[in-house]
Amino acid sequence: MNAKHVLNYAADQQARFFSIRFTDLPGAWHHLTYPIEQLTEDSFEEGFGFDASSLRGWAHIHESDMLLIPDPSRCWVDPFTEEKTICLIANVVEPMTKEGYGFDPRSVAIRAESYLKFTGIADTAFFGTEAEFFVFDEVSYHNEQRGAGYSIDSEEAHWNSGRKGNDMQPNMGMHIRPKEGYVPTAPMDTLVDFRNAASLILADVGIHVECHHHEVATAGQCEIDFRFSHLLHTADNLMLFKYIVKNTAHAHGKTATFMPKPLYGDNGSGMHCHQSLWKGEKPLFAGDGYAGLSDMARYYIGGLLKHAAAIVAFAAPTTNSYKRLVPGFEAPVNLAYSARNRSAAIRIPMFSQNPKLKRLEFRPPDPSCNPYLAFAAMLMAGLDGVQN
Repeated sequence: MNAKHVLNYAADQQARFFSIRFTDLPGAWHHLTYPIEQLTEDSFEEGFGFDASSLRGWAHIHESDMLLIPDPSRCWVDPFTEEKTICLIANVVEPMTKEGYGFDPRSVAIRAESYLKFTGIADTAFFGTEAEFFVFDEVSYHNEQRGAGYSIDSEEAHWNSGRKGNDMQPNMGMHIRPKEGYVPTAPMDTLVDFRNAASLILADVGIHVECHHHEVATAGQCEIDFRFSHLLHTADNLMLFKYIVKNTAHAHGKTATFMPKPLYGDNGSGMHCHQSLWKGEKPLFAGDGYAGLSDMARYYIGGLLKHAAAIVAFAAPTTNSYKRLVPGFEAPVNLAYSARNRSAAIRIPMFSQNPKLKRLEFRPPDPSCNPYLAFAAMLMAGLDGVQN
């Protein structure tokens, strides 16, 4: 898709506004909205100015002017606005040079993909994610002089087993105990309709859902898996995925969180990252070594293991991330690689012997991360392993 295609798409959709999305350093999505009349072919070269000093970790006030350059390769209609609004993802660039801003996460991911091609090792790095999340019925928190605390609730949570019901909300006794929530059917799984709704919206914006289900924890832990793609596209998809999950939950009167460990004593939410390198039509990770891996795959794994401590600064970036990475909850706690073992930092899925499906799964990441930085860090670490 190019600039003309975007303008034609906006006209066909009878859009009234357009929204430009971009990602800050910690990984939050931001947007600016303009009347559709302001979107022209020149917009994709000249961009739109904004104040970068007002965002976490970015420019100082004396160098705050930055440009958002929309990427015309992808646009969609926002499913949640009352007025028809098309959305575009933008790169942040320096206004004087039009080069990617050094602290723009998406520009970092673009440079990582360019470096992969420059090395000649491979043409494409494919990434696929399993982003888990919780959907709560009620959330409250406070941080005051007199004290701090939080409270969450979920209709299906085990702590509501003894709740006294009433005519408006009877206690039906269908509650999930800790660590026993993996793929139950309704009525234990209270969120299947929510996941169906989110999956249909994801399909409408071009994200192909492969599967969804309830996850292991009580209190509404879910997973919706979507199809893998190349590094940048998967990172874009993940940002849009989070936006849709959160807003679908909001429309259902609930709150979705990608916090890695909101519940003590139960499984946390990870974001396992499946990775493979390809050159043309050839998958480079399939071979006849351990777990059906090639030498290149093992070297790539070596790079991930060598740089694991640095990678998790980007892939598991919050204090809460390390409350998840503890024994007993299917979290990776061993810096090793293994076929099938889910406690290893790197698992080799063994569901299929098809060379095209041969990949590795790096398990420490969680969905609180910035995917552009996390994926770039993993790719660069893996390439260092191959090169050295």
